[in-house]
Amino acid sequence: MTDAKAPQSIWPDIPEPLMPYSPAVKAADWIFVSGQLASDFKTGIAPEARAANPNLVDELALQSRYVMETLKRTIAAGGADIAKDVVRIWQWFPWDTPTYEQFEKGDCWPGLSITPYLDVRNDYIFEPRPASTAVSIRALPVRKARIEVDMIAIADGGASIGIDAPAGVPMPLAGYSPALRRGDWIFLAGEVPTDWIGDYGEARAMGEPSALAKAARVNPYVWYGSSIEAQTDYTLSKLAAIAEAAGSSLARAVKADVYIGHPSDYAGMDRVWKRWFPNNPPARCVIPYMGLGTMGSRIEIAFTLLADDSKLTIQRIETSDAPEPSSHEPQAVKVGNFLFLSQQMACDSRGALAEGMLRHPEFPWYGLPGKNQMRYMLKNVAAICEAGGTQLENVVRRACFHDEGDHFADSIDEWAAHFPGVKPASTTMKIGGPLVVPGANALLDLIAYVPD
Repeated sequence: MTDAKAPQSIWPDIPEPLMPYSPAVKAADWIFVSGQLASDFKTGIAPEARAANPNLVDELALQSRYVMETLKRTIAAGGADIAKDVVRIWQWFPWDTPTYEQFEKGDCWPGLSITPYLDVRNDYIFEPRPASTAVSIRALPVRKARIEVDMIAIADGGASIGIDAPAGVPMPLAGYSPALRRGDWIFLAGEVPTDWIGDYGEARAMGEPSALAKAARVNPYVWYGSSIEAQTDYTLSKLAAIAEAAGSSLARAVKADVYIGHPSDYAGMDRVWKRWFPNNPPARCVIPYMGLGTMGSRIEIAFTLLADDSKLTIQRIETSDAPEPSSHEPQAVKVGNFLFLSQQMACDSRGALAEGMLRHPEFPWYGLPGKNQMRYMLKNVAAICEAGGTQLENVVRRACFHDEGDHFADSIDEWAAHFPGVKPASTTMKIGGPLVVPGANALLDLIAYVPD
């Protein structure tokens, strides 16, 4: 007998993607939706998403409406409603800034406006709005694409409960829920170290105008203090208060998505992480070169939590058949029917690139680093999945962050070869710089289904 809750591909009446992925995958009432772009996958940007006269119609608004219509049909094909069943949403905006040099100086401000997108999104998703993350990246896989959106929805027949920011925690400006509860699960939106006011409009500004909360700043006139550590600490304090207001705590964190500017910010972030999570940290993915939505911010953090009254248990997964993480996260966390994996790169337990992952410098025409690195990562993922009671073929969601994208073709070919059946929902983008592990050309963020 076929398990009715086993992963199932969802193929709605939308343009068929060029890449080997399912538009969405449904498992255990969760719907994982691939990143959607305003493309017909034949000519590039779909004709109806192009502006005949860009002075009369906003191009981002046109593409956003096309994307939201595609998402609406996809989620409906999975038995859910985009207006009320989406619990987590990611929005990726390609932009030319910050440059590599700006990131190196701690500047993560892209200087773009996403208001046209937000106006369109509000026509499709009603209150309570899902937990949200919006960042800029370097490029998307379709030329002239202005936005990519992926989602998680839950088709359990229930209702979501939105939780406002508690007293003392600034409320975000973009109209999303700081926390959203659906059954056993609580989803915290991406938080940045801002008070959402900063120096804007003040008669006296602290240096350059900034939205950074004072608690997240360091004194520029002394030798002491670490900006990334102050920002990480303040952001986690905001998230802890929101989690408590939602009926949970960071001790119940299952998965963390962390977005930073320059890879060198990783070490300072991890030092603070160890103080907040001395034992049993959540699964974690840390992605660099992310353009953030408030000037001065160098980090954004989002969490998936279990509610305090949930009967589900949190299990950290460890196996000696895959490299031990070189920083403060487990290999994976298992809760109910899902396995949340920590970041995967082609590295060893020291955090250094594994042997054989690059072309030999004396033989530059030989070898396929994208294929080799993807094969290495998936071997480790398979071992972690097995330790967590599932298998590689049950991966349901994949987000892949490429450095410059030069090795995308052989990388995706290797990926597809491991999924002859249901192909995971997928989102792919270029971050435009070296990953935290020098020489790694891709980072994977994965969720797998665990059968009963």
